[in-house]
Amino acid sequence: MRIGHGYDVHRLTEGRKLILGGVEIPFERGLDGHSDADVLVHAVMDALLGAAGMRDIGVMFPDTDARYRGISSMLLLRTVMEKLTEKRLRVGNVDVTVLAQRPKLKEYIPQMCGNLAAALRVEADRVNIKATTEERLGFTGREEGIACHAVCLLEE
Repeated sequence: MRIGHGYDVHRLTEGRKLILGGVEIPFERGLDGHSDADVLVHAVMDALLGAAGMRDIGVMFPDTDARYRGISSMLLLRTVMEKLTEKRLRVGNVDVTVLAQRPKLKEYIPQMCGNLAAALRVEADRVNIKATTEERLGFTGREEGIACHAVCLLEE
């Protein structure tokens, strides 16, 4: 078994869609980034890559490469899964915590879990997503950005 941890953060900004876990969430701002800036999927990819000893998404998908401008992070996750399959690794489970003051994410979590489970090629009960505020403390509490932690277990 291999354990990985991923963390990502993106600034909230005007004029962008908010995409989390492959779900477009109605909100007045979105996350700034080179791709679709899906902070949840980015944290999951970093956890998977870390567990596999394959560095991180900045190495695999550099923001200096125009091919990744605006790309869906779910597509990038599928690429990560192809690399894991080549190494004969499979996902045991993924546990994710999203840190955001707003918007409230509760109603979108089942769809996010379904999206991740499909991309990770696992049953839905092997993906867990939680959302919490930071009680108006720090940059997430001031609604300047959204952060995400992910932990995964890979099996050989």
